[in-house]
Amino acid sequence: MLASQRRSRILEEIRRSGAVRVSTLVDRLGVSDMTVRRDLEVLAQQGQVQKVHGGAVLPGGRSTEEPGFAAKSNRENDEKLAIAAEAVRLVEPGMAVGVSAGTTTWTFARLLRDLPDITVVTNSVQVADLFSRQPRTDQTVVLTGGIRTPSEALVGPFAVSAIRSVNLDIMFMGVHGMDVRNGFTTPNLMEAETDRAFVEASRRFVVLADHTKYGVLGISTIADIDAADVLVTDSGLAAETREALRERVGELVVVDAADTEGTDGPAETTESEPTA
Repeated sequence: MLASQRRSRILEEIRRSGAVRVSTLVDRLGVSDMTVRRDLEVLAQQGQVQKVHGGAVLPGGRSTEEPGFAAKSNRENDEKLAIAAEAVRLVEPGMAVGVSAGTTTWTFARLLRDLPDITVVTNSVQVADLFSRQPRTDQTVVLTGGIRTPSEALVGPFAVSAIRSVNLDIMFMGVHGMDVRNGFTTPNLMEAETDRAFVEASRRFVVLADHTKYGVLGISTIADIDAADVLVTDSGLAAETREALRERVGELVVVDAADTEGTDGPAETTESEPTA
């Protein structure tokens, strides 16, 4: 097992229970005590775990904590780019495309700018700014109004009203957290309402979420796991978690973050029957 895969497994264990002991990880991973402690040290330096005596816990972990856009913009960048490169294949000329706020969707929007003849509806100040820097006559960008959040999202009644007035062919949404039981969640109650309006306005709902989002819980649920027509994630997600998701989402697409240069390599795609 590569170090990156081992650390992903460690994060999965911590997210599942909120805390884990070094001795437990030694048994489950089949590695030495020193290796586990070294992995925890790396994860702690990255801000993904908090070391405690004999193990580690999630940092903070409160369901209403909302990191700002800048704080999240340097996390899992390779994974975000691989996810974005795969997701942009779902867009065709002539589509009305919804894009929610977040660093993963911002990465996706960078690639979306290259597509012709699309209309983009977004509540993200950062996404709208991307398109304004590279204006094209064959693209239309609609920015909703609303109250600005730490994640640079425009939310509230003005945003909801604007979103409810459009019909989207496809919606791309980033999320704060996800799991099979609680669905896709956010730490911001107003953002949850705005995101739900996006889901209702779209014919196809696509979630873009790297492996670190699994097991993270925000205070408000945007949508159940079953609501996702497509979930694009990365290969850092544990095998057992993938299996659980395959049974619930319409289509699970798993990309390899090691290949972020091009988009020619096929992703692992699994289709399942939609849940009634």
